Amino acid sequence: MVFNFFRKKTSKPDEKQIEAHETEPVQTDPEEPQLPEPDIEDPQALESSEEKPETDETKPVEEEATDKKGLFSKLKKGLTKTREILTTDINDLFSASKAIDDDLFDELEELLITSDLGMDTTIAIMDRIRKAARNVSDARELVDVLKQELIALFPEQETSPESTRQTVKPLIIMVVGVNGTGKTTTLGKLAMKYTKAGNKVLIAAADTFRAAAIEQVGIWADRSGASLVKHKEGADPAAVAYDAVEASIARGIDVVLVDTAGRLHTQKNLMEELKKIKRAIGKRLNEAPHEVLMVVDATTGQNAISQAKLFNQAVGITRIALTKLDGTAKGGIVAAIANTMKVPVSYIGVGEQIEDLQEFDPKLFIKAMFD
Repeated sequence: MVFNFFRKKTSKPDEKQIEAHETEPVQTDPEEPQLPEPDIEDPQALESSEEKPETDETKPVEEEATDKKGLFSKLKKGLTKTREILTTDINDLFSASKAIDDDLFDELEELLITSDLGMDTTIAIMDRIRKAARNVSDARELVDVLKQELIALFPEQETSPESTRQTVKPLIIMVVGVNGTGKTTTLGKLAMKYTKAGNKVLIAAADTFRAAAIEQVGIWADRSGASLVKHKEGADPAAVAYDAVEASIARGIDVVLVDTAGRLHTQKNLMEELKKIKRAIGKRLNEAPHEVLMVVDATTGQNAISQAKLFNQAVGITRIALTKLDGTAKGGIVAAIANTMKVPVSYIGVGEQIEDLQEFDPKLFIKAMFD
């Protein structure tokens, strides 16, 4: 048996909405290539996609769980698919009757590889577990060794997203990712979290290639009480980002969330456009964007690492949000992407509700997987 953690209509925006298409567009480098319009996603697909938020105005926003017990309970529930496989295989592998020998290590190595932990990471962690095993007499004690080794894979966050916001105003967060990862939904949930915490939030609709994308972030702006900067469909995304930063400075905004068009990491010309958006933001505000948050779909497995590497080369990822963990039994990708990229996983998505986008705590995550 393989353990798969290790494997096996809304009201129109009020005066807060800013129609920015009359603003003078950002000056761009004449040598920069004119980028072709990307493939437009099927609007009908959008209707059923995860990224479309609910539009029922009468539905109250669920109260966010603030205590550790509540967060832990939601995390365990969201990781049900992984836990069902993990606990069965771990209990069998590390039973008291198991001898600590090469057969056990070979089985554990297979479990880790098939969990989406990755070959290189697995080999490194197995070397340390083999050494630690010299000091234990019972196979069950290796469970604690495994937990500690997994926790050690996660780079420490020097600052949390909230602590960064407290020291920077306006905090500019550029949100990037491949189509279908839940990027816009994640942006919307972050807007809700920031406004509920008492922050003034502005959303920049810099995915100008799809009218549906502009409407979608508009819905999230309405729900969260955030301001919105948008241009007409087909406008320069870099100009939208520039205008959003300028508006945020003028209006005393605390947090700016810049939505960008979803794209495949293999589309070089579209990755160049992301660089252009980032440069435009920096022209208006030094050292911005302060965060580049990449949204990654946990169900894509090792391919998520390939995506993250190319996005990192293009725009310098500072944080990762891993979505759809409730839809996969391969929870090991969380540790794999954090360890490979050396970039902190700051958020994980374990459900559809606002509170199901949680700030990531490695110790709490591993505890939820095993306990």
